[in-house]
Amino acid sequence: MPRAELDKQPSDVRRMFDAVARRYDVTNDVLSLGQDRRWRRDVIDAVDPQPGESVLDLAAGTGTSSQPFADRGATVVPCDFSLGMLRVGKQAKPHLPFTAGDGTRLPFADGTFDAVTISFGLRNIVDPLAGLREMRRVTRPGGRLVVCEFSHPTWAPFRTVYIEYLMKALPPIARAVSSSPDAYVYLAESIRAWPDQQGLADLIGRAGWESPQWRNLSGGIVALHRAQAR
Repeated sequence: MPRAELDKQPSDVRRMFDAVARRYDVTNDVLSLGQDRRWRRDVIDAVDPQPGESVLDLAAGTGTSSQPFADRGATVVPCDFSLGMLRVGKQAKPHLPFTAGDGTRLPFADGTFDAVTISFGLRNIVDPLAGLREMRRVTRPGGRLVVCEFSHPTWAPFRTVYIEYLMKALPPIARAVSSSPDAYVYLAESIRAWPDQQGLADLIGRAGWESPQWRNLSGGIVALHRAQAR
């Protein structure tokens, strides 16, 4: 299967995620050196789901990021456009309402959710600005957005080491543990091409969200952006 290119044709990206679904969670744990677990906890804390609230977990993949919301008493909807991911998730977590959906055309009514979150998926949407606007549409006024995404390390020497890891070390590690290692070459390139913290905050503001702000995680490898619906 040819890997997706940075023009992010939806069909290519979908096939890529279908191919990595079987070992996706294990591969992420290895490639992040276990940091992905901490990042998921940070997302939950940032969303701060309350019992009875409705939460959309977009680009939820196999639902690993969704289960903690349910554990807190929220009604969470895991949504992804990869049917392969959804099938794997449904087998492991049949109690969650997995839903197929395109990030630029979400299958939900206006103002449905109290909070919307997306982790490591915004950069894979063909039009991230359109995706952020759709997330705004399905969020009630006063609701909140949390975006967890790879970003730019804030210390220049560390950033150099990080880029070397992405482009040189990550692909051979992926070959050892992933069900579709070529996909991780695309993922490394997409991380490198993604806007920095301020750039993503500006994009969130352009999409109609209010007061975007961010917090760096792991030295800026990841940034947690938050905003509120007007």
